[in-house]
Amino acid sequence: MKARRTPWWCYVLAAALGLLAGIGLAKYGEISGFPLVGAPWIVPVVLAILGFVVLYMALQIHKYTTTDPEKRAQLKPLDPQKAFATLVSCKALGVAGASLAGWYGGQLIMSLPHGEAAFYSQAILECAIAAIVCIIDMIIGIVGEWLCQIPPIDGPESPKMKTATQRNRYAAAATKSATQSKV
Repeated sequence: MKARRTPWWCYVLAAALGLLAGIGLAKYGEISGFPLVGAPWIVPVVLAILGFVVLYMALQIHKYTTTDPEKRAQLKPLDPQKAFATLVSCKALGVAGASLAGWYGGQLIMSLPHGEAAFYSQAILECAIAAIVCIIDMIIGIVGEWLCQIPPIDGPESPKMKTATQRNRYAAAATKSATQSKV
């Protein structure tokens, strides 16, 4: 199984959809008279902790995969399920960070004209901090996805191994024919 990098347009699309949803929610709050903008302070704290945990896991995977094979024998073996879960977490954090940054950015844009009101000034501050944390999470997800790359293993399907195997076959055949002709 070969995991592919998340394309750049997925982040842009997620941010755009989040922006539209955030603007829509803020507009609905204005129309209904029940403002729904803002984010509780626990949201950016939890998102920041989540980002640092995923980054730590990605750094562990990167450390293991970039260690020399001789030194790697001294380390604890890498659990493939943990490596895969870390990669998926990085991908999810990147896309979720982009969409939530758009979400809070949309609310922020719609709240700016009402900034003189106490409620909206608090919502602007909350949305700005949450959007910044989400952008940092998106960056951590992208970097973590890069950190989780495993160097190619030269197995039998590797182009280098195929040519080496063919070379060995030709050499063995030539050696065999040379020894048979002498006998």
